[in-house]
Amino acid sequence: MNLKTAGTNYIAKYDATASVSLDDILSIRDLAAQIRVSLGTAIVFGLTEGKLDVAPTTAYLMTYREGKCMANCSFCPQARESKSNNQLLSRVTWPIYPTRDILEALATSSEQKRIIHVCIQALNYPGVFSQLEVLIKEIKTRAAVTVSVSCQPQNRENIQHLKEAGADRLGIALDGVTPAVFSNVKGNYYSWENQFRLFGKALSIFGKGKVSTHLIVGLGETEQETAKTIQQCVDLGILPALFAFTPVRGTALEKVLPPKLVSYRRVQLARHLIVHGETKASSFTYSTDGKIIDFGLKNKALEPIIASGLPFQTSGCPGCNRPYYNEKPSGPIYNYPKTPNKEEIAEIKESLAD
Repeated sequence: MNLKTAGTNYIAKYDATASVSLDDILSIRDLAAQIRVSLGTAIVFGLTEGKLDVAPTTAYLMTYREGKCMANCSFCPQARESKSNNQLLSRVTWPIYPTRDILEALATSSEQKRIIHVCIQALNYPGVFSQLEVLIKEIKTRAAVTVSVSCQPQNRENIQHLKEAGADRLGIALDGVTPAVFSNVKGNYYSWENQFRLFGKALSIFGKGKVSTHLIVGLGETEQETAKTIQQCVDLGILPALFAFTPVRGTALEKVLPPKLVSYRRVQLARHLIVHGETKASSFTYSTDGKIIDFGLKNKALEPIIASGLPFQTSGCPGCNRPYYNEKPSGPIYNYPKTPNKEEIAEIKESLAD
C-alpha cells in the first residue's frame, strides 16, 4: 500500500493491530515527521544532556507545526500573535525531534519503567486531529503507557475518534476560572459556554473521572471564584488541575505578575479538599474581597492534610509530576514535583497562617 497518497481516508480506517511499519506510518501526510517534547522528557529519553532534580515519569509531547496555534490566548507563547520563542510553552522549552526517534525512545523508557504515562499537548490547526489519532495508536502499540490528550476537540466526532484511537483521558482547558476572565484571556476563538458543552460530550464518551481541565490562578479572579469553579468541575466529574500564571516574554501578559504564593497555597488546599470530598466550596468562609479565610474544617482535621504536603504537589492526571512548569528550580515553588520536605512544609504552614 502506498500510504503517502492515502491521506486522511487511510487515517480514519487505520487499524492499530494491522501489520504496518513505522516507516509507512510516518509517511502519511497528516502525521508530522517532527514533534516537540519537553526538555525534561528529552533528558529522560537520553536525547539531550541536562540535570534533573526530579525526573518526570510522564512523557510530555506537543504537536508540531512550523507556525503557531490558531488560537490567541494572551498568556501563551504559542498564541497566534505571540512574539515569544515558539519553542516555549509556559516557561518550559520544547525542542523538536523526529517523531520516529521519540516513539522509539518512548518504547525503551516504558520497558524500563521510567515512563508510565504520556501527555500530548495539541495546538489548534488544520489536520491536528488526524495527527493525534495516528500518534496515539502508534504510542499504544509500542509502549505500555496510559495516554492523555490536552486539546480543544471542537466537536463530538473528534472526541470519539481520540477515544477510539486509544486515548485514556481527555483534557479540555478552561484556563480562566470565570466567564469574564475566560473572555479576557482566551480571545474570540473559544467561548465559556461551548467549553462546558464539550465537557458534557467528553464525559459521555470517556466517563466521569477521565476528563480533566486546567485552571490558571493569577489572571484577575478571586480565591472564592476559583473555589466555586473547582467545585463546579468536580460536581460534573471533571478533574481540575491548577497552574500558577507565569509571565512569558513576548506574550500579551508578559508584564503581569504571578499570583501571590500565599494565595496560591490557599487555592491549592481548597482544590485538594474539594477533589477528595473533604468539604465543599460552599462550606468555606470568604472575606468581602473573596479571600478564603476558613475551609469549613476544624484545625485538627486540616493539620494532617497540610502536613502530608499532598495539596501542594503538582496537580493533573494521575502520575503527573510536571517539574518546574511554573517556576525556576531556585523558587519560589508553586507546584512541588515531589513530596515537600520538612522545611518546605514548615514554610507552607507559616504562609497559611497569615
